[in-house]
Amino acid sequence: MDCVSDESSTDCEEMPYLISTTQSVTPYMYEPILSSAQNASNSDESSESDSDDSHFFKFSTEENEDSLLDEEVDEVNLWCSCQHCMTMQTRSESKCCKDMNIVDGKMEEAGISCITEHDGFQANCLNEHVLETSYYEYLEEHEPNDQSIHELYRYIAYRRFVRWIFQRLGQKQRKILPSCVVKAIREKFPSQQYCGFKYPN
Repeated sequence: MDCVSDESSTDCEEMPYLISTTQSVTPYMYEPILSSAQNASNSDESSESDSDDSHFFKFSTEENEDSLLDEEVDEVNLWCSCQHCMTMQTRSESKCCKDMNIVDGKMEEAGISCITEHDGFQANCLNEHVLETSYYEYLEEHEPNDQSIHELYRYIAYRRFVRWIFQRLGQKQRKILPSCVVKAIREKFPSQQYCGFKYPN
């Protein structure tokens, strides 16, 4: 490869660096990192809105702050509108797909009352062949471990739902999934014990 010395082209000295970095690409490697000033302004904004989900869920800030206390979980019929939700471990996890603004378009387009009835959800999150393929992709980035296949498929199905709905989340960004989605995935890939939503470290 010939190096040209004009200002618009890459310097010869930089080429080994470029070649070596392309061979070690890691997830989120090219995600922008907030500066201290941006982070401070974002934390001011986030204190005014509910933590991460104010754009995606239809509920007030006060309700969300109370829900983080998770003292008492309300009965399903008090918060579920799609008739497919289940009782969750915490109040913050007790969210219906109908309270999630971002799925409204998909549900209206398909003429359904719950996102779990959508063909896209069933194909992406419940189809074992699709999840098997995603599992092989997962193994390229992670070491195999002793988790049961159902546990791995649940994890991958949750990730596929997030990708389908939100397209892309930044590093250490997590979203609480609707209860009906969690229920459908757990019914398809059951286990003796489940782990609820966890915020990133």
